[in-house]
Amino acid sequence: MRTAAVFSDNMVLQRHKNIRVFGTCCGSERHITVSIPELSAKADAVITGNRWEAILPALPEYDCCSLVVTCGAIQKIFSSVAIGEVWLAGGQSNMEYELRNDKHGAEELRGSSDHNVRFYYTPKHSMLGEEHAAAEAASRWETASEKNSAAWSAVGWYFAKELSRRLGCTVGIIGCNWGGTSASAWVPRDVLEGSAKLHSYIDEYDSAVAGKSDEQMIAEYDEYTVSHAEWEKHAASCRAENPDISWTELQEKIGISRYPGPMGIKNPMRPCGLYETMISRILPYTIKGVLWYQGESDDNRPEIYYDLMSALIQCWRGKWHDDGLAFLIVQLPMFRYKDDPDFKHWAYIREAQMRLFLTIKNTGLAAALDCGEFNNIHPTDKSVVGHRLFLQAMSEVYGLMDKADTMPPMFGFFEVRHGSTMIVYLNNPSRGLESSNAPDGFELAGADGVYFPADSAEIYGNQIHIACEKVKHPVNVRYKWTNYAEVELFGSNGIPVLPFRTDSFPMEDTLSASDAENTADIAT
Repeated sequence: MRTAAVFSDNMVLQRHKNIRVFGTCCGSERHITVSIPELSAKADAVITGNRWEAILPALPEYDCCSLVVTCGAIQKIFSSVAIGEVWLAGGQSNMEYELRNDKHGAEELRGSSDHNVRFYYTPKHSMLGEEHAAAEAASRWETASEKNSAAWSAVGWYFAKELSRRLGCTVGIIGCNWGGTSASAWVPRDVLEGSAKLHSYIDEYDSAVAGKSDEQMIAEYDEYTVSHAEWEKHAASCRAENPDISWTELQEKIGISRYPGPMGIKNPMRPCGLYETMISRILPYTIKGVLWYQGESDDNRPEIYYDLMSALIQCWRGKWHDDGLAFLIVQLPMFRYKDDPDFKHWAYIREAQMRLFLTIKNTGLAAALDCGEFNNIHPTDKSVVGHRLFLQAMSEVYGLMDKADTMPPMFGFFEVRHGSTMIVYLNNPSRGLESSNAPDGFELAGADGVYFPADSAEIYGNQIHIACEKVKHPVNVRYKWTNYAEVELFGSNGIPVLPFRTDSFPMEDTLSASDAENTADIAT
């Protein structure tokens, strides 16, 4: 009899919910029980094939207790167990970003042991096998310390630290993230196969691996890993010599980057792979909710990101046996590489993320528009993102703060006055709007659908009056519809106004005057 790797000393169990304890067995076991003696809680396990699961009753917070798993004469005792709040920190590299690399990381680490936060990092292996099994066997929950917390998710740390202080209980974070991954890597195959819109992820993968044996796919990826490590070494030397070298210049000098490598059963970027090797390994460990910071690697398919994330949320809630599982989403910040045109694809990802919040129950949206850095896809200050996730949890999950203090101002409706002035009404700026200078980033379009920058944007309470000399009769308006721009318009609670548009043009039909000029320049 074994418990799943996520159960260890120092673990945090979720309070006020039935606690699922589970593992594997050889099939000869007849009776497995799970108990928390200090709270007189006990449950018998249900054994199905080689898997067992017991469900303990919902319990209040508790600082230090033990979890005992008994099978005949065998007894496994986990010590220093806390009962508090448990959140999963999921997504890609900006959630993976380690506390030691954060702008305030050194200071945070020096005081980390003063906070009642614990962390479990789901082992990161792209394939099941001996290496994966060894990593799981070595994995364990960690308490906060200058040494232990260094490699924790910075976003998860800031969120948990503030949540623990506010709720007065231990907060546990389960890190389950991998840089560069599409959301399609975090769902099982049947989720993608069951949707006409999402089937392309599977079709492309199946086409890439057609006719290849497992051994061939593994050998190809191993060869890529060695060559790419050498490429990265040369790239680091080039950047050290010339920090401003462009991506094009870099590849001209040292060769084309092959990232993310050949598709196959060892590539962690493959569809469904990390669901198999990471998510399924911790299911269904009882949690309060999910912190999700991802979307950068799905910017090549922004038109179906809403469908992909809707499917992921529905799938995870089913697998966790929790229809109300909280899901707090970080809306992508401003970002653009200096060599890239403004494709506006991140604007569509942000729109999809806002739509998820507006249409799916028990979700939250942490505005991060002002948290980006030009030409740096990994902003170094994660404290604001962690704080905004905390604010969302306070109002949308725990009901302990007023929405006026936690929610970003967002588009409500618009009207055209006197034929030429567009008036936008925002929801949730209950105490008004603030701008560091004249609000910028508003564009107007007439019936032809071509957008021009506004000449003026004036704030009147929750209204913004917008005019443009080149658009005499405005039909649509959009705000910060770009990959990167400076952000200056905030609610009085310090949270930025969310980007929006009033049109429903498909991506390829959305054009601004500057886009048209750039297209003409390229054509000539």
